[in-house]
Amino acid sequence: MDARNLLRFFFLSFTLAIALLLTWLHFPSLPDKAELLDCSTNSGSCTFNFNKRFRLKNPTLIKKPTDLPRRRHESDKPRHPLDPLTVQEVNKVRAILSAHPLFKSTYSINSLVLEEPDKTLVRAWKRGDPLLPRKASVIARVNGVVHLLTVDLTSNQVTRHETAPFSGYPITTVEDMVGALDAPLTNAQFNRTITERGVDMNDVACLPISPGWYGEAEENRRVIKVQCYSRQGTVNFYMRPIEGLTVLVDLDTKQVLSISDKGRNIPIPDGVDTDYRYSVQKLNGVLNLVNPISIEQPKGPSFTIDGHYVKWANWEFHLKPDPRAGAIISQVKVRDPETSELRDVMYKGFVSELFVPYMDPTEGWYFKTYMDAGEYGFGLQAMSLDPLNDCPRNAYYVDAVFASADGTPYVRPNMLCVFESYAGDIAWRHAECPLTDLQVTEVRPKVTLVVRMAAAVANYDYIVDWEFQTDGLIRSKVGLSGILMVKGSKYENMNQAPNEYLYGTLLSENVVGVIHDHYITYRLDMDIDGSDNSFVKVDIKKQETAAGESPRKSYLKAVKNVAKTEKDAQIRLQLYNPSEFHVINPSKKTRVGNSVGYKVVPGPQAASLMDPEDPPQKRGAFTDNQIWVTPYNRSEQWAGGLFVYQSRGDDTLQVWSDRDRPIENKDIVVWYTAGFHHIPCQEDYPIMPTVSSSFDLKPVNFFEKNPILRLPPNFETDLPVCKPPDSA
Repeated sequence: MDARNLLRFFFLSFTLAIALLLTWLHFPSLPDKAELLDCSTNSGSCTFNFNKRFRLKNPTLIKKPTDLPRRRHESDKPRHPLDPLTVQEVNKVRAILSAHPLFKSTYSINSLVLEEPDKTLVRAWKRGDPLLPRKASVIARVNGVVHLLTVDLTSNQVTRHETAPFSGYPITTVEDMVGALDAPLTNAQFNRTITERGVDMNDVACLPISPGWYGEAEENRRVIKVQCYSRQGTVNFYMRPIEGLTVLVDLDTKQVLSISDKGRNIPIPDGVDTDYRYSVQKLNGVLNLVNPISIEQPKGPSFTIDGHYVKWANWEFHLKPDPRAGAIISQVKVRDPETSELRDVMYKGFVSELFVPYMDPTEGWYFKTYMDAGEYGFGLQAMSLDPLNDCPRNAYYVDAVFASADGTPYVRPNMLCVFESYAGDIAWRHAECPLTDLQVTEVRPKVTLVVRMAAAVANYDYIVDWEFQTDGLIRSKVGLSGILMVKGSKYENMNQAPNEYLYGTLLSENVVGVIHDHYITYRLDMDIDGSDNSFVKVDIKKQETAAGESPRKSYLKAVKNVAKTEKDAQIRLQLYNPSEFHVINPSKKTRVGNSVGYKVVPGPQAASLMDPEDPPQKRGAFTDNQIWVTPYNRSEQWAGGLFVYQSRGDDTLQVWSDRDRPIENKDIVVWYTAGFHHIPCQEDYPIMPTVSSSFDLKPVNFFEKNPILRLPPNFETDLPVCKPPDSA
């Protein structure tokens, strides 16, 4: 096998961690597609066959998941206006496009998803009504031009066709990235520097890295940067960077534009004991800290899923996999315990963008400022979940149907899971103290419903949960795990670099974990008992008492300020200037006269400290505030803009919000950003324990009283027999 084929093989091994690989595997111009996919003759869709792809001599390289029944999707029918496109519908769209004059040329489809019906129509639709007309939204690139199209599946016609109005390019396809990785192999300078560094071409693995945007000189040309690693001796090749080598490639011509090679004096880390696989680690002795644990449900689960519609306890909502956002939660309703009415809470919620800037300004690092949803597709990178480990034994799994670069549908099995969770938490309790002579102890267990996805964005893994509680609270949590992006260093110990700033932490010999940030921006289309809502900033102020008024000198009071326009609702959190953030329906009152609402409860936070004129921060300006509120606009879905790749920041949430449109008593959208500053530490090496942050959407005067007051306690007779530990 020559060096060209070897390098391609090792890149493909890396892209196991990238869900975009599936797009490449389904692209018909590539060889051996039939070998790599399990396709029924008449299904029109495929699933990835890992064993056929890798033909492994060492089966421990790929861990076989617990077998789950595979659902077939060829005959799926949409049942709800928001259901994603089915296999049949994607095939139909592909056929319609093939007859369109535009698609007689070479093209790539960067996005093919349901074009959701107007919100007013969806809200008015009831189960049993005829399904609303089905349409597909398509973003395609033809002869270097980006086109936006609407395909009507009823008329079989393209009903909208326009070219992209903003800077930037759509999500890159994996064919783009594979071509970029082939390009250096034809370049003599690249091959020479690899050999001169003492790296065997058999051990080379390379990554395609989005370049960001750094001025007009980079416009009018789609480019990508390629950096490489040695995978000798470890599956964790990320820990063995070939530091200082960066190749700039034109994505359209597949030509090498330049090579920066400034790390020849930096050794490649040895990668000893960095292989994190269980099959390797158990050779050193398994760390058995706890016994196996599982939830038992003698009467079965309490939730039902009908297609994409979920019912659990007092909640109902629509759940949809999406190639860009990951999981989309829609038409969220909660049942009022007093009236039995299903009440609107949120029309649509999802992760809109992830911004990950690294804090190293040197040549090989300054451009690493990723936009994971808009550049690569957060949902496309969502891996099939591992039963018993990603999700508990009582989980239900949801498959995704996505479209490849030529429009062929493929199935991502087990992309989402839904399960009930009980961690021994308490929903509410009270016990009377002996002084009252009342022998009362009342406690209720807290059981929740969780919707989960996990995306492997190259080295990093993100776990996103939507958790529903019976008291009306919705919690969204994001967990960060996976592998650090590290920098090769000439130092083996900190005493060798007493006065040099390393832009991070020396984690092991010749390995620096570079400081970076993570920002996860959510789009939350709140509909509290209807679409016309207002945003209220409730400031918590110190009030000093008047002379002689009280023995107290001060107290706290709540001051409500209704946001009139968007700029009133641009919120930067401040510890010593606290506030609550309510979304209310001013036309709906409780029995005692309070406006019904929900409040956004922030979790642990980090704010961007970059200069606002720094090019990455211009593109990521949606992180300038932790909360924004905008009027509903169906075209404003993506905080970083519709076209993020190499965009310059002219179509972001900040641009929209600075228009300062009216938002009082309007259909409004709340945007919330969870932030992390990550200063790596040795415990993050060679693979990170999960760290997480969350925020809550909590009812505030939404119910007349505690909505789970009548919740029953657990009784011994309800539960399976388990042996408790001995008590002290």
